[in-house]
Amino acid sequence: MEKELVIVIDFGGQYNQLVARRVRECNVYCEIYSYKTDLAKIMEKKPRGIILTGGPSSCYEEGAATCSPELFGLGVPVLGLCYGAQLMMHVLGGKVARAAVREYGKTEVDIDTESKLFADAKPRTVCWMSHFDYIAQMAEGFRVTASTADCPVAAAECEERKLYAIQFHPEVMHTEGGSKMLFNFVRNICGCSGDWRMDSFVEESIRAIRAKVGQGRVLCALSGGVDSSVAAVLLSKAVGGQLTCVFVDHGLLRKDEGDEVEAVFGPKGNYELNFIRVNARERFYGKLAGVTEPEEKRKIIGEEFIRVFEEEAKKIGRVDFLVQGTIYPDVVESGLGGESAVIKSHHNVGGLPDYVDFREIIEPLRNLFKDEVRKVGLELGIPERLVFRQPFPGPGLGVRILGEVTAEKVKMVQDADAIFREEISRAGLDRELNQYFAALTNMRSVGVMGDERTYDYAIALRAVNTVDFMTAEAAEIPWEVLKRVMSRVINEVKGVNRLLYDISSKPPGTIEFE
Repeated sequence: MEKELVIVIDFGGQYNQLVARRVRECNVYCEIYSYKTDLAKIMEKKPRGIILTGGPSSCYEEGAATCSPELFGLGVPVLGLCYGAQLMMHVLGGKVARAAVREYGKTEVDIDTESKLFADAKPRTVCWMSHFDYIAQMAEGFRVTASTADCPVAAAECEERKLYAIQFHPEVMHTEGGSKMLFNFVRNICGCSGDWRMDSFVEESIRAIRAKVGQGRVLCALSGGVDSSVAAVLLSKAVGGQLTCVFVDHGLLRKDEGDEVEAVFGPKGNYELNFIRVNARERFYGKLAGVTEPEEKRKIIGEEFIRVFEEEAKKIGRVDFLVQGTIYPDVVESGLGGESAVIKSHHNVGGLPDYVDFREIIEPLRNLFKDEVRKVGLELGIPERLVFRQPFPGPGLGVRILGEVTAEKVKMVQDADAIFREEISRAGLDRELNQYFAALTNMRSVGVMGDERTYDYAIALRAVNTVDFMTAEAAEIPWEVLKRVMSRVINEVKGVNRLLYDISSKPPGTIEFE
Protein backbone atom coordinates (compact mmCIF):
# COMPACT_ATOMS: atom_id res chain seq x y z
CA MET A 1 0.00 0.00 0.00
CA GLU A 2 1.36 3.41 -0.96
CA LYS A 3 2.17 5.63 2.01
CA GLU A 4 -0.02 8.72 2.39
CA LEU A 5 2.11 11.85 2.30
CA VAL A 6 1.63 15.53 3.10
CA ILE A 7 4.39 17.83 1.89
CA VAL A 8 5.48 20.99 3.70
CA ILE A 9 7.04 23.57 1.38
CA ASP A 10 9.49 25.65 3.36
CA PHE A 11 9.81 29.39 2.71
CA GLY A 12 12.33 29.94 5.52
CA GLY A 13 9.94 30.18 8.45
CA GLN A 14 11.18 29.42 11.95
CA TYR A 15 8.35 26.94 12.61
CA ASN A 16 8.75 24.74 9.51
CA GLN A 17 9.67 21.62 11.47
CA LEU A 18 6.85 22.23 13.92
CA VAL A 19 4.39 22.12 11.04
CA ALA A 20 5.72 18.73 9.96
CA ARG A 21 5.71 17.50 13.55
CA ARG A 22 2.06 18.47 14.06
CA VAL A 23 1.06 16.69 10.85
CA ARG A 24 2.76 13.52 12.06
CA GLU A 25 0.86 13.77 15.33
CA CYS A 26 -2.18 13.16 13.13
CA ASN A 27 -0.56 9.82 12.13
CA VAL A 28 0.10 11.17 8.66
CA TYR A 29 3.60 11.03 7.20
CA CYS A 30 5.08 14.40 6.27
CA GLU A 31 8.25 15.65 4.57
CA ILE A 32 9.76 19.14 4.18
CA TYR A 33 10.98 20.51 0.85
CA SER A 34 12.47 23.87 -0.08
CA TYR A 35 10.32 26.24 -2.13
CA LYS A 36 13.09 25.96 -4.74
CA THR A 37 12.22 22.30 -5.35
CA ASP A 38 10.83 21.71 -8.83
CA LEU A 39 7.05 21.30 -8.76
CA ALA A 40 7.28 18.17 -10.91
CA LYS A 41 9.49 16.52 -8.29
CA ILE A 42 6.98 17.36 -5.58
CA MET A 43 4.10 15.96 -7.60
CA GLU A 44 6.06 12.75 -8.28
CA LYS A 45 5.64 12.09 -4.56
CA LYS A 46 1.84 12.09 -5.07
CA PRO A 47 1.09 14.20 -1.98
CA ARG A 48 -2.39 14.11 -0.51
CA GLY A 49 -1.93 17.71 0.62
CA ILE A 50 0.56 20.58 0.59
CA ILE A 51 1.29 23.11 3.33
CA LEU A 52 3.13 26.39 2.69
CA THR A 53 5.10 27.65 5.70
CA GLY A 54 5.83 31.10 7.03
CA GLY A 55 8.84 33.09 5.91
CA PRO A 56 10.84 36.22 6.78
CA SER A 57 10.19 38.26 3.61
CA SER A 58 7.39 40.24 1.99
CA CYS A 59 5.97 38.19 -0.86
CA TYR A 60 5.59 41.25 -3.13
CA GLU A 61 9.29 42.24 -2.94
CA GLU A 62 11.63 41.53 -5.83
CA GLY A 63 13.52 38.29 -5.28
CA ALA A 64 11.19 37.07 -2.51
CA ALA A 65 10.59 33.33 -2.13
CA THR A 66 7.71 32.32 -4.36
CA CYS A 67 5.97 29.41 -6.06
CA SER A 68 4.36 28.61 -9.39
CA PRO A 69 0.66 29.46 -9.86
CA GLU A 70 0.31 25.88 -11.16
CA LEU A 71 0.63 24.66 -7.57
CA PHE A 72 -2.87 25.94 -6.84
CA GLY A 73 -4.51 24.29 -9.86
CA LEU A 74 -3.44 20.69 -9.37
CA GLY A 75 -6.51 19.64 -7.40
CA VAL A 76 -4.36 18.86 -4.35
CA PRO A 77 -5.51 20.67 -1.16
CA VAL A 78 -3.14 23.51 -0.24
CA LEU A 79 -2.91 25.23 3.13
CA GLY A 80 -0.92 28.48 3.40
CA LEU A 81 0.33 29.58 6.81
CA CYS A 82 1.30 33.22 7.49
CA TYR A 83 3.71 34.03 4.61
CA GLY A 84 2.30 31.00 2.81
CA ALA A 85 -1.20 32.49 3.08
CA GLN A 86 -0.05 35.86 1.78
CA LEU A 87 1.87 34.23 -1.06
CA MET A 88 -1.20 32.24 -2.08
CA MET A 89 -3.21 35.44 -2.40
CA HIS A 90 -0.41 37.35 -4.13
CA VAL A 91 0.22 34.63 -6.74
CA LEU A 92 -3.51 34.19 -7.43
CA GLY A 93 -4.16 37.90 -8.05
CA GLY A 94 -4.96 39.24 -4.60
CA LYS A 95 -3.11 42.07 -2.88
CA VAL A 96 -0.73 41.95 0.07
CA ALA A 97 0.50 45.17 1.70
CA ARG A 98 2.29 46.48 4.77
CA ALA A 99 -0.13 46.50 7.72
CA ALA A 100 -0.82 49.69 9.67
CA VAL A 101 -0.60 47.66 12.88
CA ARG A 102 1.79 44.74 13.21
CA GLU A 103 0.37 41.74 15.08
CA TYR A 104 2.71 39.65 17.20
CA GLY A 105 1.96 37.13 19.95
CA LYS A 106 -1.34 35.93 21.35
CA THR A 107 -4.28 37.51 19.54
CA GLU A 108 -8.04 36.98 19.75
CA VAL A 109 -9.44 35.75 16.43
CA ASP A 110 -13.07 35.56 15.38
CA ILE A 111 -13.55 32.28 13.48
CA ASP A 112 -16.23 30.98 11.14
CA THR A 113 -16.80 27.51 12.58
CA GLU A 114 -18.80 26.52 9.47
CA SER A 115 -15.50 26.14 7.66
CA LYS A 116 -14.25 22.54 7.44
CA LEU A 117 -10.83 23.81 8.49
CA PHE A 118 -12.20 25.23 11.74
CA ALA A 119 -14.64 22.48 12.67
CA ASP A 120 -14.96 22.23 16.47
CA ALA A 121 -13.03 25.48 17.00
CA LYS A 122 -14.25 28.16 19.40
CA PRO A 123 -15.95 31.12 17.66
CA ARG A 124 -13.43 33.38 19.42
CA THR A 125 -10.03 31.72 19.71
CA VAL A 126 -6.64 32.89 20.95
CA CYS A 127 -4.08 32.38 18.17
CA TRP A 128 -0.39 33.14 17.67
CA MET A 129 0.25 35.96 15.20
CA SER A 130 3.61 37.05 13.77
CA HIS A 131 3.28 39.34 10.72
CA PHE A 132 3.85 42.89 9.50
CA ASP A 133 2.11 42.43 6.12
CA TYR A 134 -1.57 41.63 5.66
CA ILE A 135 -3.95 40.43 2.98
CA ALA A 136 -5.41 43.70 1.72
CA GLN A 137 -7.49 42.06 -1.00
CA MET A 138 -8.42 38.41 -1.41
CA ALA A 139 -7.92 36.56 -4.68
CA GLU A 140 -11.03 35.80 -6.71
CA GLY A 141 -13.22 33.02 -5.35
CA PHE A 142 -12.09 33.27 -1.72
CA ARG A 143 -14.19 34.14 1.30
CA VAL A 144 -13.10 35.34 4.76
CA THR A 145 -13.25 32.68 7.49
CA ALA A 146 -11.45 34.48 10.33
CA SER A 147 -10.58 38.04 11.34
CA THR A 148 -9.16 40.12 14.19
CA ALA A 149 -9.58 43.72 15.24
CA ASP A 150 -6.53 44.70 13.16
CA CYS A 151 -6.51 41.96 10.50
CA PRO A 152 -9.64 41.75 8.33
CA VAL A 153 -8.45 38.54 6.63
CA ALA A 154 -6.97 36.32 9.34
CA ALA A 155 -8.10 33.30 7.31
CA ALA A 156 -9.71 32.75 3.91
CA GLU A 157 -10.66 29.81 1.75
CA CYS A 158 -11.82 28.72 -1.66
CA GLU A 159 -13.45 25.42 -0.77
CA GLU A 160 -14.23 24.57 -4.38
CA ARG A 161 -10.50 24.59 -5.26
CA LYS A 162 -9.46 23.21 -1.84
CA LEU A 163 -7.32 26.25 -1.09
CA TYR A 164 -7.00 27.51 2.49
CA ALA A 165 -5.06 30.46 3.89
CA ILE A 166 -4.36 31.17 7.58
CA GLN A 167 -2.56 34.33 8.70
CA PHE A 168 -1.78 32.96 12.18
CA HIS A 169 0.29 29.92 13.23
CA PRO A 170 -1.82 26.85 14.14
CA GLU A 171 1.35 24.77 14.58
CA VAL A 172 2.53 26.52 17.76
CA MET A 173 1.15 25.55 21.17
CA HIS A 174 0.01 29.13 21.84
CA THR A 175 -2.80 28.76 19.29
CA GLU A 176 -5.84 27.23 20.98
CA GLY A 177 -7.01 24.23 19.01
CA GLY A 178 -4.24 24.68 16.44
CA SER A 179 -3.48 20.97 16.28
CA LYS A 180 -7.15 20.29 15.61
CA MET A 181 -7.10 22.76 12.71
CA LEU A 182 -4.19 20.90 11.14
CA PHE A 183 -5.96 17.60 11.86
CA ASN A 184 -9.02 18.94 10.03
CA PHE A 185 -6.84 19.78 7.03
CA VAL A 186 -4.83 16.57 6.70
CA ARG A 187 -7.49 14.08 7.79
CA ASN A 188 -10.79 15.65 6.74
CA ILE A 189 -9.90 17.91 3.81
CA CYS A 190 -6.98 15.91 2.36
CA GLY A 191 -8.72 12.63 3.21
CA CYS A 192 -5.70 10.96 4.86
CA SER A 193 -6.62 7.87 6.87
CA GLY A 194 -3.93 8.36 9.54
CA ASP A 195 -2.35 4.91 9.28
CA TRP A 196 1.29 5.97 9.71
CA ARG A 197 2.50 4.48 13.01
CA MET A 198 5.76 3.34 14.55
CA ASP A 199 5.02 -0.38 14.25
CA SER A 200 4.55 -0.03 10.50
CA PHE A 201 7.65 2.18 10.32
CA VAL A 202 9.77 -0.54 11.98
CA GLU A 203 8.47 -3.25 9.62
CA GLU A 204 8.97 -1.11 6.52
CA SER A 205 12.45 -0.01 7.64
CA ILE A 206 13.64 -3.57 8.27
CA ARG A 207 12.41 -4.64 4.82
CA ALA A 208 14.03 -1.62 3.15
CA ILE A 209 17.36 -2.14 4.95
CA ARG A 210 17.50 -5.82 3.98
CA ALA A 211 16.79 -4.98 0.36
CA LYS A 212 19.40 -2.21 0.32
CA VAL A 213 22.19 -4.07 2.11
CA GLY A 214 21.77 -7.48 0.48
CA GLN A 215 24.91 -9.44 1.38
CA GLY A 216 26.88 -6.28 2.17
CA ARG A 217 28.84 -5.60 5.35
CA VAL A 218 27.63 -2.78 7.61
CA LEU A 219 29.56 -0.63 10.08
CA CYS A 220 27.53 1.27 12.68
CA ALA A 221 28.66 4.30 14.63
CA LEU A 222 27.42 3.45 18.12
CA SER A 223 27.64 6.19 20.75
CA GLY A 224 25.24 4.72 23.31
CA GLY A 225 22.88 7.66 22.88
CA VAL A 226 19.22 7.17 22.02
CA ASP A 227 19.55 7.77 18.29
CA SER A 228 22.56 5.55 17.59
CA SER A 229 21.29 2.82 19.95
CA VAL A 230 17.91 2.62 18.19
CA ALA A 231 19.65 2.68 14.80
CA ALA A 232 21.98 -0.15 15.88
CA VAL A 233 19.18 -2.40 17.15
CA LEU A 234 17.09 -1.68 14.03
CA LEU A 235 20.04 -2.70 11.83
CA SER A 236 20.73 -5.81 13.90
CA LYS A 237 17.11 -6.90 13.42
CA ALA A 238 17.53 -6.42 9.69
CA VAL A 239 20.97 -7.85 8.87
CA GLY A 240 22.20 -9.62 12.02
CA GLY A 241 25.83 -10.79 11.75
CA GLN A 242 26.54 -8.53 8.78
CA LEU A 243 26.60 -5.63 11.25
CA THR A 244 29.61 -4.47 13.24
CA CYS A 245 29.13 -1.71 15.82
CA VAL A 246 32.10 0.48 16.61
CA PHE A 247 31.95 2.52 19.78
CA VAL A 248 34.50 5.34 19.77
CA ASP A 249 35.34 6.53 23.27
CA HIS A 250 36.64 9.98 22.38
CA GLY A 251 37.03 11.03 25.99
CA LEU A 252 34.14 13.48 25.64
CA LEU A 253 31.40 11.27 27.10
CA ARG A 254 29.51 11.68 30.35
CA LYS A 255 31.00 10.25 33.53
CA ASP A 256 31.46 6.44 33.33
CA GLU A 257 29.43 6.35 30.12
CA GLY A 258 31.99 4.40 28.12
CA ASP A 259 31.83 1.47 30.53
CA GLU A 260 28.03 1.68 30.64
CA VAL A 261 27.77 1.50 26.84
CA GLU A 262 30.05 -1.53 26.74
CA ALA A 263 28.05 -3.25 29.49
CA VAL A 264 24.85 -2.86 27.46
CA PHE A 265 26.03 -3.52 23.89
CA GLY A 266 29.26 -5.44 24.44
CA PRO A 267 29.83 -9.22 24.67
CA LYS A 268 28.05 -9.43 28.02
CA GLY A 269 25.07 -7.38 26.86
CA ASN A 270 21.66 -8.47 25.59
CA TYR A 271 22.13 -7.74 21.89
CA GLU A 272 23.67 -9.85 19.14
CA LEU A 273 26.09 -7.22 17.89
CA ASN A 274 29.69 -7.40 16.76
CA PHE A 275 30.93 -4.79 19.24
CA ILE A 276 34.29 -2.98 19.07
CA ARG A 277 35.34 -0.32 21.56
CA VAL A 278 38.05 2.13 20.47
CA ASN A 279 39.74 4.14 23.23
CA ALA A 280 40.80 7.28 21.37
CA ARG A 281 40.59 10.02 23.98
CA GLU A 282 44.23 11.12 23.74
CA ARG A 283 43.93 11.30 19.97
CA PHE A 284 40.92 13.61 20.21
CA TYR A 285 42.41 15.77 22.98
CA GLY A 286 45.51 16.26 20.85
CA LYS A 287 43.49 17.35 17.80
CA LEU A 288 41.44 19.79 19.93
CA ALA A 289 44.42 21.39 21.72
CA GLY A 290 44.29 25.16 21.39
CA VAL A 291 40.99 25.17 19.44
CA THR A 292 38.30 27.47 20.85
CA GLU A 293 35.88 28.20 17.96
CA PRO A 294 32.72 26.03 18.26
CA GLU A 295 32.30 25.14 14.59
CA GLU A 296 35.98 24.25 14.26
CA LYS A 297 35.69 21.94 17.27
CA ARG A 298 32.63 20.26 15.75
CA LYS A 299 34.38 19.73 12.43
CA ILE A 300 37.52 18.35 14.07
CA ILE A 301 35.52 15.88 16.16
CA GLY A 302 33.38 14.85 13.18
CA GLU A 303 36.40 14.43 10.91
CA GLU A 304 38.29 12.42 13.53
CA PHE A 305 35.26 10.15 13.96
CA ILE A 306 35.32 9.42 10.24
CA ARG A 307 39.05 8.68 10.33
CA VAL A 308 38.63 6.27 13.25
CA PHE A 309 35.84 4.47 11.43
CA GLU A 310 38.00 4.24 8.32
CA GLU A 311 40.75 2.59 10.32
CA GLU A 312 38.37 0.15 11.98
CA ALA A 313 36.75 -0.65 8.64
CA LYS A 314 40.13 -1.60 7.19
CA LYS A 315 40.78 -3.90 10.15
CA ILE A 316 37.39 -5.55 9.69
CA GLY A 317 37.83 -6.00 5.96
CA ARG A 318 35.26 -5.08 3.38
CA VAL A 319 32.66 -2.59 4.60
CA ASP A 320 29.92 -1.46 2.25
CA PHE A 321 27.70 0.72 4.40
CA LEU A 322 28.12 3.13 7.31
CA VAL A 323 25.16 3.57 9.65
CA GLN A 324 24.50 6.88 11.40
CA GLY A 325 21.80 7.87 13.88
CA THR A 326 20.88 11.05 12.01
CA ILE A 327 17.36 12.27 12.83
CA TYR A 328 15.12 14.79 11.04
CA PRO A 329 16.05 17.92 13.05
CA ASP A 330 19.71 17.12 12.23
CA VAL A 331 18.86 17.11 8.53
CA VAL A 332 17.06 20.46 8.59
CA GLU A 333 19.54 22.16 10.95
CA SER A 334 22.37 21.08 8.64
CA GLY A 335 20.77 23.08 5.84
CA LEU A 336 19.19 20.12 4.01
CA GLY A 337 15.55 19.32 3.42
CA GLY A 338 14.29 22.88 3.69
CA GLU A 339 15.27 26.54 3.81
CA SER A 340 16.73 26.61 7.34
CA ALA A 341 20.14 28.18 7.77
CA VAL A 342 23.01 25.86 8.67
CA ILE A 343 22.91 25.86 12.48
CA LYS A 344 25.17 22.88 13.24
CA SER A 345 27.69 21.08 11.09
CA HIS A 346 28.44 18.06 13.26
CA HIS A 347 25.51 15.95 12.12
CA ASN A 348 27.45 14.46 9.19
CA VAL A 349 24.36 14.30 7.01
CA GLY A 350 24.30 14.37 3.26
CA GLY A 351 27.22 12.04 2.49
CA LEU A 352 30.90 11.50 3.16
CA PRO A 353 34.03 12.95 1.51
CA ASP A 354 35.11 11.17 -1.67
CA TYR A 355 38.18 9.62 -0.02
CA VAL A 356 36.21 7.72 2.64
CA ASP A 357 36.14 3.97 1.99
CA PHE A 358 32.37 3.40 2.37
CA ARG A 359 30.01 2.86 -0.49
CA GLU A 360 27.03 4.54 1.10
CA ILE A 361 25.54 5.86 4.34
CA ILE A 362 22.42 4.32 5.88
CA GLU A 363 20.42 6.68 8.08
CA PRO A 364 17.36 4.64 9.17
CA LEU A 365 16.05 7.38 11.50
CA ARG A 366 16.66 10.26 9.13
CA ASN A 367 12.97 11.13 8.77
CA LEU A 368 12.03 10.91 12.47
CA PHE A 369 11.79 13.44 15.27
CA LYS A 370 13.29 12.61 18.66
CA ASP A 371 10.06 11.47 20.32
CA GLU A 372 9.34 9.27 17.29
CA VAL A 373 12.80 7.68 17.68
CA ARG A 374 11.91 6.81 21.27
CA LYS A 375 8.68 5.18 20.10
CA VAL A 376 10.67 3.09 17.63
CA GLY A 377 13.01 2.08 20.47
CA LEU A 378 10.10 0.85 22.57
CA GLU A 379 8.65 -0.94 19.54
CA LEU A 380 12.00 -2.74 19.13
CA GLY A 381 11.94 -3.86 22.77
CA ILE A 382 14.83 -1.68 23.95
CA PRO A 383 14.58 -1.11 27.74
CA GLU A 384 12.95 2.15 28.80
CA ARG A 385 16.03 3.29 30.74
CA LEU A 386 17.93 3.35 27.44
CA VAL A 387 15.11 4.70 25.31
CA PHE A 388 14.57 7.65 27.64
CA ARG A 389 18.24 8.35 28.21
CA GLN A 390 19.17 12.02 28.11
CA PRO A 391 19.94 13.32 24.60
CA PHE A 392 23.65 13.79 23.99
CA PRO A 393 25.27 15.65 21.08
CA GLY A 394 27.52 13.87 18.59
CA PRO A 395 30.59 15.95 19.56
CA GLY A 396 29.85 15.10 23.21
CA LEU A 397 31.30 17.38 25.87
CA GLY A 398 33.27 19.12 23.14
CA VAL A 399 30.23 21.39 22.71
CA ARG A 400 29.49 21.59 26.43
CA ILE A 401 32.92 23.02 27.18
CA LEU A 402 33.14 26.61 25.99
CA GLY A 403 36.62 27.40 24.74
CA GLU A 404 39.53 24.97 24.57
CA VAL A 405 38.93 21.33 25.49
CA THR A 406 41.39 19.79 27.97
CA ALA A 407 41.36 16.63 30.08
CA GLU A 408 41.05 18.78 33.20
CA LYS A 409 37.99 20.61 31.85
CA VAL A 410 36.40 17.35 30.74
CA LYS A 411 36.65 15.98 34.28
CA MET A 412 35.10 19.17 35.71
CA VAL A 413 32.04 19.03 33.48
CA GLN A 414 31.69 15.25 33.85
CA ASP A 415 31.63 15.49 37.64
CA ALA A 416 29.29 18.50 37.68
CA ASP A 417 26.94 16.88 35.16
CA ALA A 418 26.82 13.62 37.16
CA ILE A 419 25.87 15.55 40.30
CA PHE A 420 23.17 17.49 38.45
CA ARG A 421 21.64 14.35 36.94
CA GLU A 422 21.77 12.55 40.28
CA GLU A 423 19.96 15.37 42.10
CA ILE A 424 17.35 15.71 39.33
CA SER A 425 16.64 11.99 39.60
CA ARG A 426 16.53 12.14 43.41
CA ALA A 427 13.95 14.94 43.17
CA GLY A 428 11.79 12.80 40.85
CA LEU A 429 12.16 15.24 37.95
CA ASP A 430 14.11 13.04 35.55
CA ARG A 431 11.06 12.05 33.48
CA GLU A 432 9.45 15.49 33.68
CA LEU A 433 12.36 17.35 32.09
CA ASN A 434 13.08 16.68 28.42
CA GLN A 435 16.78 17.53 28.56
CA TYR A 436 19.14 18.65 31.32
CA PHE A 437 22.90 18.84 31.65
CA ALA A 438 25.84 20.83 32.96
CA ALA A 439 28.22 22.82 30.76
CA LEU A 440 31.53 24.45 31.55
CA THR A 441 31.68 28.14 30.69
CA ASN A 442 34.86 29.89 29.66
CA MET A 443 34.36 32.41 32.46
CA ARG A 444 36.62 32.51 35.51
CA SER A 445 35.86 34.67 38.51
CA VAL A 446 37.10 35.43 42.02
CA GLY A 447 35.66 33.47 44.92
CA VAL A 448 36.45 32.57 48.50
CA MET A 449 36.69 29.01 49.77
CA GLY A 450 37.69 28.67 53.42
CA ASP A 451 39.97 31.61 54.02
CA GLU A 452 41.56 31.48 50.57
CA ARG A 453 40.91 33.49 47.44
CA THR A 454 40.03 31.39 44.37
CA TYR A 455 39.99 32.18 40.68
CA ASP A 456 38.03 29.33 39.15
CA TYR A 457 35.47 28.41 36.49
CA ALA A 458 31.69 28.79 36.43
CA ILE A 459 29.46 25.82 35.60
CA ALA A 460 26.18 26.53 33.79
CA LEU A 461 23.16 24.26 34.25
CA ARG A 462 20.64 23.82 31.47
CA ALA A 463 17.22 22.16 31.74
CA VAL A 464 14.41 22.50 29.21
CA ASN A 465 10.88 21.35 28.52
CA THR A 466 10.03 20.66 24.91
CA VAL A 467 7.77 18.46 22.79
CA ASP A 468 9.89 18.16 19.65
CA PHE A 469 13.25 19.86 20.47
CA MET A 470 12.55 22.47 17.80
CA THR A 471 11.41 24.97 20.40
CA ALA A 472 12.08 24.77 24.12
CA GLU A 473 11.44 26.64 27.36
CA ALA A 474 13.73 26.66 30.38
CA ALA A 475 12.38 24.40 33.12
CA GLU A 476 11.42 25.90 36.48
CA ILE A 477 13.48 23.65 38.73
CA PRO A 478 12.64 24.03 42.44
CA TRP A 479 15.02 26.39 44.20
CA GLU A 480 15.94 23.84 46.84
CA VAL A 481 17.09 21.40 44.13
CA LEU A 482 19.28 24.04 42.50
CA LYS A 483 20.75 24.93 45.88
CA ARG A 484 21.67 21.30 46.55
CA VAL A 485 23.33 21.03 43.14
CA MET A 486 25.20 24.30 43.76
CA SER A 487 26.47 23.17 47.13
CA ARG A 488 27.63 19.79 45.87
CA VAL A 489 29.26 21.06 42.67
CA ILE A 490 31.24 23.80 44.38
CA ASN A 491 32.33 21.49 47.19
CA GLU A 492 32.99 18.35 45.17
CA VAL A 493 34.27 19.58 41.77
CA LYS A 494 37.80 20.92 41.82
CA GLY A 495 38.30 24.11 39.82
CA VAL A 496 34.69 25.38 40.07
CA ASN A 497 33.58 28.21 42.37
CA ARG A 498 30.37 29.46 40.75
CA LEU A 499 27.13 27.94 39.40
CA LEU A 500 24.74 29.56 36.89
CA TYR A 501 21.30 28.51 35.60
CA ASP A 502 20.46 29.27 31.96
CA ILE A 503 16.83 30.37 31.53
CA SER A 504 16.95 31.26 27.81
CA SER A 505 14.44 29.67 25.44
CA LYS A 506 14.88 28.16 21.98
CA PRO A 507 14.65 30.27 19.91
CA PRO A 508 16.53 32.57 20.20
CA GLY A 509 19.03 30.27 21.92
CA THR A 510 19.76 26.63 21.18
CA ILE A 511 19.41 23.81 23.69
CA GLU A 512 23.13 23.08 23.61
CA PHE A 513 25.65 25.82 24.37
CA GLU A 514 27.80 25.62 21.24
